[in-house]
Amino acid sequence: MTIGRVGKGLLAIAVLSIAGVVLVQAGLVSTPWGPDSGEVRVADDADSDEPKAVIDVDVADSFSERRTGLSDHDSLEPGNGMLFIYENEQDLTYVMREMDFDIDIVFIGADGEITTIHHARAPGPNEDGNDLEYSGRGKWVLEVPRGYTNETGIEVGDEVDIDLESNQTTITSLGTGDSA
Repeated sequence: MTIGRVGKGLLAIAVLSIAGVVLVQAGLVSTPWGPDSGEVRVADDADSDEPKAVIDVDVADSFSERRTGLSDHDSLEPGNGMLFIYENEQDLTYVMREMDFDIDIVFIGADGEITTIHHARAPGPNEDGNDLEYSGRGKWVLEVPRGYTNETGIEVGDEVDIDLESNQTTITSLGTGDSA
């Protein structure tokens, strides 16, 4: 009788473990050990001593976190943002669903170079934001307050260094200079 209960308990644990792994692999939930925040540095090039901007970011690395994005925030202060992380570089389209404020959307390629910047407006009173689409190609997408890229001089072609805090992994894919 005790062996039967132990067997059922072990079976339940195994089923829950497999379900958890499947949900994480599908990107429906983020890993509990994944990064929650980090720092993004933007510079003209890999050899630049002084960055154009240093942004403290919250990390969105699961399907649900990427879908919600900044829509549960009332505002975003300069120097703060959200970094969306994908497994691979890909074509992406962002919408302004349920957003209350304007943002700049910065697409970053797998090589760490900014590929596209959009200045996105919040939906109007009779809009839900799903029709406000902004497309680009990237492995990472950075959202900052609207106008922040102009104020700091961030532009397409700039190099990005990403430092994720939970495991202190630095993702650096700065471009190489011309060789003579």
